[in-house]
Amino acid sequence: MQLNLEGIDFYLAIFDKKLEGVGPRWQIGKAELTEIAGEGDVHQGVVTREAGHQPGCRAEQAWEDLAVDVEAVALAAGLGFEGVEVSLGRRPNGDKLPLDDRAIQDTYLAESSKHKIALAGTCLDILHVNYLKSDPLGKKWIADAIPITQRLGARVMLLPFFGKGAIEERAEQDFVAEALKPLAPLADKAGILLGLENTISAEANARILDKVGSPALKVYYDVGNSAPRGFDVVKEIRWLGRDRICQFHLKDNPHYLGEGGIPFPAVLESIAALGGFSGFANLETVSPSKSIPEDMKRNLGFIRNLLGPYASA
Repeated sequence: MQLNLEGIDFYLAIFDKKLEGVGPRWQIGKAELTEIAGEGDVHQGVVTREAGHQPGCRAEQAWEDLAVDVEAVALAAGLGFEGVEVSLGRRPNGDKLPLDDRAIQDTYLAESSKHKIALAGTCLDILHVNYLKSDPLGKKWIADAIPITQRLGARVMLLPFFGKGAIEERAEQDFVAEALKPLAPLADKAGILLGLENTISAEANARILDKVGSPALKVYYDVGNSAPRGFDVVKEIRWLGRDRICQFHLKDNPHYLGEGGIPFPAVLESIAALGGFSGFANLETVSPSKSIPEDMKRNLGFIRNLLGPYASA
């Protein structure tokens, strides 16, 4: 099946990260339902993140017992996905990121090739510990992570700003912009996009992008972060436009997609209206039934059905 969202290359993915306030529960290892619309086939995939604090697969619902690391690649492929996002780890090994190890990288690359599934992105999870807005180590980790992301063949590196690392204040946003100014050219040279994921408005994110002034810095737009805070996600997506968004998160936790309050048909329509957008949309969803693979399939099916009208033979 090919999808044609007005010329958009549209990928769907599931993103894994720790749920705030839920103790040891983890998000579903960003099982990337990478679904490409436009000039290609349907892609799906699983994002690998950490269980505990090691690189590998992390889950949205108490998936800590799942075998970690590269086994997520086979899981993703077995479920029919075609993309995997890799966490760069949260606990450093000395002065290095956990994924700053060529042997580990080679294992991911080998599994990716074996299972014919892409390494579609990375997440700099350690920014949940060393906040870019206040910790000099944040800048070091970004600089270190760029060549790792490049070697894995990924295009986007997610930069998270949540909890104590959130950038709600204008001064915090300005500080982050200044910190990113010397780093964005390094990412640009490596062919990597840095994606800001946070809880602030589209306008506030755009100010950061404008201050940095680099095509390598974009917004990683999360409808599930923005809608509960009163932002009109359809309006914000259209306002930000194609050139300021690198990826999306689609979620409406704790619900299955389509059973909460976020209007996903309108969200997909707004993405289609961007015209020529190319990037991922990650399903950052919980597992109400506690059967992660089944719930992944259910949410993927929901989005696929919404994309149906845009499909071409």
